[in-house]
Amino acid sequence: MTGTPASVGRPALTRRRALTAALGAGAAVLGAGALSGCGSALAAGDSTVRLWDLFSGADGGLLNDMVRKARPDMPGTRIERTVLEWGTPYYTKLAMASAGGRGPDVAIAHMSRLAGYAPTGLVDPWDLDLLAEFGVRKSDFADAVWSRTQYEGRTYAIPLDTHPFIVFFHPEPVKKAGLLTKDGTLDADAFSSPDTFLAAGRELAKASGKQGIAFGYATDTAQGWRLFYGLYRQTGGAFTLPAGGPAEVDVDRMAEVIAFMAKLVDGRTNPKRLDYAAGLASFTNGQTAMILSGEWELGTFRAADKNVGAAPMPTVFGTPAVYADSHSFVLPHREHPDEDHRRRTHQAIAALLKAGQIWATAGHIPAYEPITRTPEYAALLPQEHYKSAADHVVLDPAVWFAGAGSDFQNAMSQVLQQALLDGLAPDRAARAMVRRLNTFLAKPSPA
Repeated sequence: MTGTPASVGRPALTRRRALTAALGAGAAVLGAGALSGCGSALAAGDSTVRLWDLFSGADGGLLNDMVRKARPDMPGTRIERTVLEWGTPYYTKLAMASAGGRGPDVAIAHMSRLAGYAPTGLVDPWDLDLLAEFGVRKSDFADAVWSRTQYEGRTYAIPLDTHPFIVFFHPEPVKKAGLLTKDGTLDADAFSSPDTFLAAGRELAKASGKQGIAFGYATDTAQGWRLFYGLYRQTGGAFTLPAGGPAEVDVDRMAEVIAFMAKLVDGRTNPKRLDYAAGLASFTNGQTAMILSGEWELGTFRAADKNVGAAPMPTVFGTPAVYADSHSFVLPHREHPDEDHRRRTHQAIAALLKAGQIWATAGHIPAYEPITRTPEYAALLPQEHYKSAADHVVLDPAVWFAGAGSDFQNAMSQVLQQALLDGLAPDRAARAMVRRLNTFLAKPSPA
């Protein structure tokens, strides 16, 4: 997303394009070996757990593989997938179906969207005792992600993964620039302040003979915000958005981050006007030694360089923080849910979590941590080198209007593009972002 673009083999085709180009809905039934079309909530058999998700392409295939692997842990149960278009269309349909009690048994939702669903009763809480019966417990998840599953002391989402905004690099020029450790991982100390980060970019440009660090953000609705918010949270500055406003933020620290971002894309050692696709292309074609991007592009990059390296976003401003989101399972609201069927749903989701090694092959960090502690996961490279990002993730603010694919991300990114592309002064850009924040805060939740 990291909405989450899917990893594909060609730089011109990202997950976002694959999903938006997909048909509005498609269905597959898996788990007991049967295939059928999707039906209504009442028509689905007792043995069928109906799942809505937004995974097509490579990720859709991996989820099918997970369902097949999960069969022994959910005997007699089949999962019926309905694949919907990523972004606003998905969340609109999910909200409407949940409000009318006509939703599926379970659905995928970005954790950053939960604040628009749990407080309004659009999703039901999970039964943690029931999940524990099937071997899944709160202690199996990183606190940084699990904390966002909560509303009024109850758990409204079960994380499938963490998909962070990280750095990818070509090992050869990075090693030539002296920025690799002895074990072949990125030397985080060389990127530990704005000045050292920019200096490292210049060294990478020399080592590659072309450009240092790519960041594809121009005209994109989310990339600017992803980089900004992760870096801002590294400053330790407040970012509190109370209902009705005003926003409680540190404008000076916001301006400091924006000034750094502008230097990062000043066109000297790093490209200035890169859109998302051009950023991917500049890295896959070897024109830049490093790129700031989401882990969801691992497949794209590995198709061009089998030895591509990766690392968590360096701590540039003192406090470890990595922008991320999380695909999670939610229970669309049912007025009178059938207890036996809810039990079957809990069992099915626990089984899918245990099949998370398959999901990890795409680059996503499984949220169910017993997976990431296995020798099989340790053998996945470069995934093993950036899994620690999950310990320091920060998601969008927990407000109804934020999250993956939101107008909020677009509005923030528009201001940042003015600063990075058009020379808007960092302090003026920060104040413009605050004004837009307050406009969003003044609006009541439509739910």
